[in-house]
Amino acid sequence: MSAATTARSVVEGARRRVRRGAGTVLGSAVELRTGASDVVLTFDDGPEPGGTDRVLSALADAGAGATFFVLLTRVRRYPGLLDEVVAAGHEVALHGVDHRALPTLPPDEVARLVRAGKAELEDATGRPVRWFRPPYGRQTFANWRAVTGAGLVPVLWGPTTWDWRDVPPAERLAKAQQGVRPGAIVLAHDGFAGPADGACDGPPPQLDRGELITGVLEGYAERGLVARSLEQALVSGDLVRETWFPG
Repeated sequence: MSAATTARSVVEGARRRVRRGAGTVLGSAVELRTGASDVVLTFDDGPEPGGTDRVLSALADAGAGATFFVLLTRVRRYPGLLDEVVAAGHEVALHGVDHRALPTLPPDEVARLVRAGKAELEDATGRPVRWFRPPYGRQTFANWRAVTGAGLVPVLWGPTTWDWRDVPPAERLAKAQQGVRPGAIVLAHDGFAGPADGACDGPPPQLDRGELITGVLEGYAERGLVARSLEQALVSGDLVRETWFPG
């Protein structure tokens, strides 16, 4: 490791300690502190036919749990798939009424949308909704206040599966193992947000999401890790929070 790389690592470590110190007051969840072998597996942008159903099958085959951060634009189109997620025992959380980045909206509209979205999703599932993932991970302090004021905890992530990128399957599987350790919050997707959801991310990648998750879970099992929902993992762990306002 070069001196420059070491210096950057030291600086980033110091910045993370500052963010986590402030995170006790102004924080978003970034991982769990746990003595168990749990990894928190999360899915964004669903429900979506051909994605959510295949992901659910992969989770069932592995006996794994997950938290699904859903878009209400999708829930309204595919309510039956949301019912399948709930029936399978997974946790449902809010990703947004749609996929517009929060900082692009007036703060009072963000507050209104988050409160209305939480109420609509609780109505649809018959369960309390605890978590919110800001689209693209983007939020300002005003957005954070609107989310927490609605009784939700913003949840970010660490490791990812690269399942929104057009890369070879082996690259996705390798990426999904990088930085994974007990308590990590892993980002995956069971759908792909498009223009109808307020997103502008280009064409969706070509992949079998169920096949990807099967491979990801097999890799975790080889390392003695078990995929859980946030709700499940919190039975033996605590949230780690950081301030995160990239705008």
